Amino acid sequence: MAKYFDVHPENPQQRTIGSVADSIRSGALVAYPTDSCYALGCQLGNRDGLARIRSIRNLDDRHHFTLVCQDFAQLGQLVQIDNDVFRAIKASTPGSYTFILPATREVPRQLLHPKKKTVGVRIPDHAVTQALLAELGEPLLSSTLLLPDEPEPLTQGWEIKERLDYLVDIVVDSGDCGTEPTTVIDFSGGEAEIVRRGAGDTTRFE
Repeated sequence: MAKYFDVHPENPQQRTIGSVADSIRSGALVAYPTDSCYALGCQLGNRDGLARIRSIRNLDDRHHFTLVCQDFAQLGQLVQIDNDVFRAIKASTPGSYTFILPATREVPRQLLHPKKKTVGVRIPDHAVTQALLAELGEPLLSSTLLLPDEPEPLTQGWEIKERLDYLVDIVVDSGDCGTEPTTVIDFSGGEAEIVRRGAGDTTRFE
């Protein structure tokens, strides 16, 4: 059964965040809130966690996983980014955006798009996510908590606990965080390509 933590959405309890971070370091798969719906997350090198996310979401090897970062210092270690793209991303973060960029050697090969060698990165604007990332001191390997054949992501912690009780190790509940996933912008070709219109405003990328 999954452990269930009720966390304040604006002032997350440090002891709880520390406990969740310790579990992630020990290999746990967590369902956690972000600024654009809930996500599944595990430590970057957690092969079992990656396999479990693929299984829960029924994903193929062409799926772009997202590395959720606390700040640009982390993001810059994971992707190759030039000055123009840096300025565009900087102006939009933290926020409800995922950016697809060429990965650096810091990113495990199994997370990359098999042909493009790209990966998704984002910096969320959510107090609980930021607290967890700060405690971890490293990015989270993540994917939107959208179950196969369902039109919208799960958005209630109690429902996630009920439905995924034996599939995840931890559910972090900080209340409803919406059903609209991130806006996805692909910069891997040098120019901004809007792959998915979601919670983030696309005006600056048109």
